[in-house]
Amino acid sequence: MSESGKGTKNKISVFTGISIVVANMIGTGVFTTLGFQLDKLGNTAVILSLWVFGGILALSGAFSYAEVGSVIRKSGGEYAFLSHIYHPVIGYVSGWISLTVGFAAPIAIAAIAFTEYLPVQTDCHKLIAVGLLAVVTAFHCRDLKVSSRFQNIFTVFKILLIISILCAGIFMPSAGGTPVSFGHDYCREIFSTAFAVSLIYVSYSYSGWNAAAYITEEFKNPVKALPVALVGGAVIVTVLYTLMQYVFLKHVPAAELTGRLDVGAIAMEHIIGVKAASIFGGAISLLLISGISAMVWIGSRVTAGIAAEYGLWRFFRQKGNEIPVKALMLQGIISAFLIITGTFEQIMIYCGVLLTVSSLLVVTGVFVLRYKKEGGYSFRSPFFPLFQVIFIAASLWMIVFAVITKTEESLLGLLNIGVGLMTYIISKSQSINK
Repeated sequence: MSESGKGTKNKISVFTGISIVVANMIGTGVFTTLGFQLDKLGNTAVILSLWVFGGILALSGAFSYAEVGSVIRKSGGEYAFLSHIYHPVIGYVSGWISLTVGFAAPIAIAAIAFTEYLPVQTDCHKLIAVGLLAVVTAFHCRDLKVSSRFQNIFTVFKILLIISILCAGIFMPSAGGTPVSFGHDYCREIFSTAFAVSLIYVSYSYSGWNAAAYITEEFKNPVKALPVALVGGAVIVTVLYTLMQYVFLKHVPAAELTGRLDVGAIAMEHIIGVKAASIFGGAISLLLISGISAMVWIGSRVTAGIAAEYGLWRFFRQKGNEIPVKALMLQGIISAFLIITGTFEQIMIYCGVLLTVSSLLVVTGVFVLRYKKEGGYSFRSPFFPLFQVIFIAASLWMIVFAVITKTEESLLGLLNIGVGLMTYIISKSQSINK
């Protein structure tokens, strides 16, 4: 692909790249995970520190991915990066994780959350979630122009809605919320097991900061666009996320939020009243469509990338620059299955641990590429290796505590990896040209 601009007619802009990153990041997590965190942590300053730290991790990952992507200029995210840095089997397993849960699970969670925020009473939540998934998938089966417009419209709507919530929450007086206070137990909770587990929820909420790396080859100028999309998106979302949690805590007593999934709706009831909040509930449900759309778009590209190189998946191959319709359909089926059978918290932990492992390997790959002294760098991570060390240490911390405290979900993750290795062995025995 030429970097001078040839053949860019059907490519996407930097704005669309940032839009995809922001849309991928801002989803269910910011409106749903605070209740789980308050179930384990009591210090409100620790809660806000948790979200700031999550943003630092996302930014650390974004810097690292931008550097790796400046050397390995291929779409596919972890699948493309890890295949090049380490070995094709490592890349394949990360691609398998993306194919089975990396995108399908967050899509399922967002679709479930969409039904929770609808301002209507219904017993057909799962049916509505599957229907929404089918509609969004159908849009992305058209072409890149339709996908870009659909994505940009819903992302702009998402940002405007969040800004309006923040303005209302920050400037309107509080009536019985949870004051932000450091307290004597701040240090104890920061280094507690509960903080590590809560960081998994927060890191899940920030997941998507690497979204642009999955569609590198679809940018008009990937060399310049990829770092801007990754880093710019991570910074925007970190500011919005931290302010959002502050607003929730400012207006709602912690007891009312603890263990609740619909914290956004509860907060809006306290800020603007029950009747007006029902309208915002509907708006929040529409907001989630942007995240679903972004994940549907980029997740299918990983499947198509695997199908291009491994015979077992040849049915899902993408022909030239055509939309990978078959890969989109497969992803939709897996997501629908998870909607029907999964529970919110189990999917979140299970998915979060696996995605953390894949991201950890890519960030570690920055050291590997610099050691190999591979050329072609158009971007280098600032303050190397500070951000990489922060990301690696925090990721290992989360993984260890997840294995200790969430054994069942961790074992499911290992089982998934085992199945992925089996399909790799089968794939290697089949020719892609069959």
